[in-house]
Amino acid sequence: MEKENILSEVQTIFRDILDNENIVLKATTKASEVKGWESLTHLQLIVSIEKHFNIKFSSEEYFSWKNVGEIIDSIQIKL
Repeated sequence: MEKENILSEVQTIFRDILDNENIVLKATTKASEVKGWESLTHLQLIVSIEKHFNIKFSSEEYFSWKNVGEIIDSIQIKL
């Protein structure tokens, strides 16, 4: 799956979990730049992404991500 398609699907998940239709994600987007993306919502996002793409992340993976691009890379590797 292409990174642009993954990003679009992840953006939809973010909008749903954070209840904000105005979220626009880029590969460089960091948690500090998205209102509501905190530790608890981070875990909710991970679970939703795993279910959506039918994949599983290790805790080492999701605690190491620095931006959305790294999440996209991890998803792409697992697909």
